[in-house]
Amino acid sequence: MPQQFVVIIAGGRGERFWPLSRRARPKHLLEVVGSGSLLEQTLRRVAPVVKLANTVIITSAEQARALRAACPGLPKENIVVEPAARNTGPAVALAAALIAARDPQATFAVLPADHVVRAVRAYRRDLKAAFAAAATRKVLVTLGIRPTAPATGFGYIRCGGRSIRAGGRSFARIERFVEKPPLAAARRYLADGSYLWNAGMFVWGVQSLATAFQAHAPALWDAFAPVRTALATGTPRQLKGAMRAAYAGVERISIDHALLEKVSNGVVLPASFDWDDVGSWAALSRHMVADAADNRVSGEGVVVDGRGNLVIASPGRVVALLGVNDCVVVQTDDATLVMPRARAEQVRSVVQALERKPSRARWL
Repeated sequence: MPQQFVVIIAGGRGERFWPLSRRARPKHLLEVVGSGSLLEQTLRRVAPVVKLANTVIITSAEQARALRAACPGLPKENIVVEPAARNTGPAVALAAALIAARDPQATFAVLPADHVVRAVRAYRRDLKAAFAAAATRKVLVTLGIRPTAPATGFGYIRCGGRSIRAGGRSFARIERFVEKPPLAAARRYLADGSYLWNAGMFVWGVQSLATAFQAHAPALWDAFAPVRTALATGTPRQLKGAMRAAYAGVERISIDHALLEKVSNGVVLPASFDWDDVGSWAALSRHMVADAADNRVSGEGVVVDGRGNLVIASPGRVVALLGVNDCVVVQTDDATLVMPRARAEQVRSVVQALERKPSRARWL
């Protein structure tokens, strides 16, 4: 019987969570919301659906050591280090090669490592339904999130009519993927009711995915041919060499642009679970308790005569705000971030400023 696998993409740097998130220990390895790191929570969510031995994590060399320490029960060979960051298109092509080497008839899910889901039972039901659809139909499944606000930081999926039914759930035909829209367009999508957020959660059969790559992204698929050969007949050293060569020759591209926007057999399952990508410090405030003045404080923070502030204080340190509103202040042992809440999505500009001076690398 064909096996089921989960591939977790855990190579992101979480730059919008600087200074708490760093290259070697990014957001998904932090206990940001809930119990345990976001990666640990992801592993717990999928455990009853796919056994741990069939769970693969794709990560970066910078994060590999910390990730291995965070996943002691995961087989060593199931933590795969990308030679370079090339976005999700090459990562999925690599994942397809890895899973096909274990079971050419398998189905596998591609999931982010750093999202927050509280309705875990509903999540598992939806994931099982997506596996059922991918295993019995030649479709590429996306899990879509019902929008709750006109968000401009997410991509959108326009749903067509009902396409198939599997696992007790109805799947809609995907009419198109939409890039992160301006606010006016996001408001239209929310009012329209036929759009879902694209959360980057996918399920597909190895063979269906290979067919789609060959038809719509042949250059990307062909770049990984030496990797597939090395997995079948090569040594570990030959595999590393093949991976380096593949990543050196491919463009940086998302799986959405490389493949999903072009296929005709894409379907989407409207998720029945809650979801948040907790993509910024402002987003984190949704998961914190507010005081009477709408301030949210973690650690030894103090706010006097201020409203709408978010304060994150490191243990043993006091962060005090006096007479200021709508600010974010994040303090760690070696860095402090201060900004208006309205600019929480722009923290990457601080990281980029630090990157311009090699002497500041220790703060990245």
